[in-house]
Amino acid sequence: MSSPITAIPDQKKVGMVSLGCPKNLVDSERILTTLRADGYAMSADYAGADVVLVNTCGFLDSAKEESLEAIGEAIAENGRVIVTGCMGEEAEAIRARFPQVLAVTGAHQYETVIDAVREAAPATQGPYVDLIPQAFADDGGIKLTPRHYSYLKISEGCNHSCAFCIIPSLRGKLVSRRVDAVLREAEKLVAAGTKELLVISQDTSAYGVDTRHEARMWHGHEVRAHMTGLARELGQLRTPEGQTPWVRLHYVYPYPHVDRVIPLMAEGLLTPYLDIPFQHASPSVLRAMKRPANEARVLERIREWRAIVPDLTIRSSFVVGFPGETEEDFRYLLDWLEEAQLDRVGGFRFEPVAGAQANALPGHVPDEVKEERYARLMEVTERISAARLAAKVGRTLPVIVDEVGEPDEDGDIGATARSQADAPEIDGQVFLRNVSPALKPGDIIDAAIEDADAHDLYGVPA
Repeated sequence: MSSPITAIPDQKKVGMVSLGCPKNLVDSERILTTLRADGYAMSADYAGADVVLVNTCGFLDSAKEESLEAIGEAIAENGRVIVTGCMGEEAEAIRARFPQVLAVTGAHQYETVIDAVREAAPATQGPYVDLIPQAFADDGGIKLTPRHYSYLKISEGCNHSCAFCIIPSLRGKLVSRRVDAVLREAEKLVAAGTKELLVISQDTSAYGVDTRHEARMWHGHEVRAHMTGLARELGQLRTPEGQTPWVRLHYVYPYPHVDRVIPLMAEGLLTPYLDIPFQHASPSVLRAMKRPANEARVLERIREWRAIVPDLTIRSSFVVGFPGETEEDFRYLLDWLEEAQLDRVGGFRFEPVAGAQANALPGHVPDEVKEERYARLMEVTERISAARLAAKVGRTLPVIVDEVGEPDEDGDIGATARSQADAPEIDGQVFLRNVSPALKPGDIIDAAIEDADAHDLYGVPA
């Protein structure tokens, strides 16, 4: 008599809603990679998920409201919800509004999140399946970005105490990853098809400060846990085709040693791009923000950087309407921007955030004044951006392809790409016409630039 056939239970499925910055996205990738190794499958919709994770952002009140709306939608659509991320630090507020959530954990509390999923939806399919090693992608983990670009998180937390920011209370003090671990991850990503590495942290310039820039062996030589040493090693990576991947630095505070990464850009080891959160230019506002206030020296350094790397792109963000900001302070900022000629600028209206020191400062700016200043800031920065992009018309630039369209009625195929001046999601794009049918996402080609507007470029393969 034959033995009865044992039915293998279906895999438990996890859905994920990831909000906020790229650092949160990396956290989501790590969580999902661990869950997949535990035998879970991923669900692309609410209906198919046994449990839904919402990775929240809690930096601004508007971001918190977006997170709460996402939690509410997940509960309405699925009902079994686990909350993690920055807003997870406000567990009482979340549970007060949504008492049915299964668990709430804080930022980068990976093990606690995994334990909560295991408790809510145990994954076992039985010993005959659980003992089989799980299949992984070439890079060893789940990616929530396209194959050709990847975020590379080098540290967590921040040692600054900026008056408007609550990141240290959400994510703690600076904790740097081992430099050999960062390089190993980068090497695997590039080997698996990544053409662009986006280096992220709360403070990239401070990388390794907490470990006293501890050195580790990497491919037979020592590398220090320092931004410049890490950047040089990342510039030595090569794709399987022998190309140098683009390496883009984000969240770079303008410490003196930033000057030492500019020559690496001149050598072609780094993408000529710096994302520097200046936040303001007025010395009095910067002091109130508890930010460095040597704005004149910053302008001089920008001129020096561009003398070494003429194609250097600088992106930044600025806060308008900070408590105590006067009209004179704001005009100072506009004049500074005219002098700095930054390529990409994001503007934010000051928002009081629970727990931020700035809330107690005098001189809060009325909302209508914030709106008026924000509009003026955007007008100036858009004009500067348009002029700098217009100067690229007639040039041939390397671009990385993000998407290739379908042929139109005339058989013409268009593509969406980015130049080295464009980080994904936050900067502009390069729209190409008459591309080859063989072109695919991740290809890096030369493009002849034919036209420009305030944010984007238009061209054709060279």
